[in-house]
Amino acid sequence: MFEHIDFNYLLATYGYLAIFIGCLLEGETILILGGMAAHQHVLKLLPVIMYASLAGMLGDQLLFWTGRYFGARLLPKLHKHQAAIERVTQLINKYPTASIFSVRFLYGMRLVGPMVIGASQVSPVKFTCINLVGAAVWATLFASGGYWAGEFLEGLLGDLKPYRLPI
Repeated sequence: MFEHIDFNYLLATYGYLAIFIGCLLEGETILILGGMAAHQHVLKLLPVIMYASLAGMLGDQLLFWTGRYFGARLLPKLHKHQAAIERVTQLINKYPTASIFSVRFLYGMRLVGPMVIGASQVSPVKFTCINLVGAAVWATLFASGGYWAGEFLEGLLGDLKPYRLPI
């Protein structure tokens, strides 16, 4: 979906706004790069995590409510995602709490997962509480991973600051 976007340019130009918008849509790539930018002191790690958490949570909330109101009509039309829809449905029926928490970590489930959960009988309050925790854990893991990857690359390649783009 985003194969032609220069994430480094977005981070250098728009900083935390790029993190927020990128994490509202998909997230992992820009979040890892945001962590690397934090290691290079282009951004700060805590705001990267906070903006990513907020955006990840809001994005999933929007998808949850889309599923709640339009799921019965919308989900059958998503032919390309039927396998993921069936898998999330099985998971939510068997492990509702774990499914809400983990759906953002499962490949191919990030967009359809919250819609399927919204179309199920899961309470909005339960979803919101677990989604909040899941988004915070997700953002912390991926941003920290990017930060540590930046540390590893700097140790391997030397100081990366001369190669960074100015904000």
